[in-house]
Amino acid sequence: MAQPRARDLGIRIGTGDPGPGNAITDVAGVRVGHRTVKRGDDGAPDAVRTGVTAIFPGAADPWNEPVYAATHILNGYGELIGVNTIREWGILESPIVLTSSLQIGKAYDAAVAWIAARDPRAGEDVMPCVTECDDSWLSAVLTRPLADEDVWAALDDAKPGPVGEGCVGAGTGMQCFDFKGGIGTASRVVPGASGGYAVGALVLTNHGDRENLLIDGVRVGEALGDLMPDEHSEGSCVVVVATDAPLLPHQLRRVAERAGMGLARGGSHASNGSGEQLLAFSTANAVPRHGGSFSPTAIADGGEAGTIVSAIFRATVEATEEAVVNALFAAHTTVGRDGHTLHALPVDRTLAALRNAGRLS
Repeated sequence: MAQPRARDLGIRIGTGDPGPGNAITDVAGVRVGHRTVKRGDDGAPDAVRTGVTAIFPGAADPWNEPVYAATHILNGYGELIGVNTIREWGILESPIVLTSSLQIGKAYDAAVAWIAARDPRAGEDVMPCVTECDDSWLSAVLTRPLADEDVWAALDDAKPGPVGEGCVGAGTGMQCFDFKGGIGTASRVVPGASGGYAVGALVLTNHGDRENLLIDGVRVGEALGDLMPDEHSEGSCVVVVATDAPLLPHQLRRVAERAGMGLARGGSHASNGSGEQLLAFSTANAVPRHGGSFSPTAIADGGEAGTIVSAIFRATVEATEEAVVNALFAAHTTVGRDGHTLHALPVDRTLAALRNAGRLS
């Protein structure tokens, strides 16, 4: 049974209103799929706790209708395949695939094959976007646990609507502030005066020091000093931000940067040994794949239009912050290889700390 999400329990992060599903899929056309891979008994040396998550940046095949996109690397001890193409051309022309650090080669190769099976020309031309976090604390990564079929299953599973959170897909083996982490998502709808645009964030959490954990500004981590793993890892985090606002690549780079502010509001300081890969895209303009002129819609950066961009920035920060909290609330205690254990966030004690601070509605 799914855990109640943060907002269901009275936690109200920021001042903005979420979309109907409070998820990245509130941006029309965006689809998310998961493949969870679990093998071996709890504690076995070869236990596997890993998976794949796929995000499609629109209802159409992205190799036929690429969208504007941008990236920001907050701390670069991680890998984002496709970063150079996105930076150089300003477009995203494939699904975004999230997985385990040492499986990104497998995920890339499988994504190429999946695209080629649907469009051989695209299979020859498109370089898929693949990024990662390290799940080696719980998962026997050197067994090379992913198969092509696992990547294909995540891609085939992609759909609009509710998004699985916590220990699913790429989040199966991840930690967050020394608790069990994983996938989280949230959204905001900017006020009508600022265009009424939707902004959604999906996070793959694998980051944070317990004592720094903040939820809605409350130092929850300081009150939860037990349930610690035997070892601490600096970890990483991937944030994918989607919007239907007609933003250009340079504006989307600025949106991606604001996702880092959302992580900071939750207590992340992007430590030296972590990899924060931040990516933003807009579904508003379909870019001709094979050239030719077109007339994109856009929002100006300055003047009165600048207030719209600012509203999108705020929405990005809030959605990212809440997505991390949703990942924590959704995750459950997981035992992986060699008895390594990540405990779930103790929800009752967390709510008590927030209640004592006057932060529950």
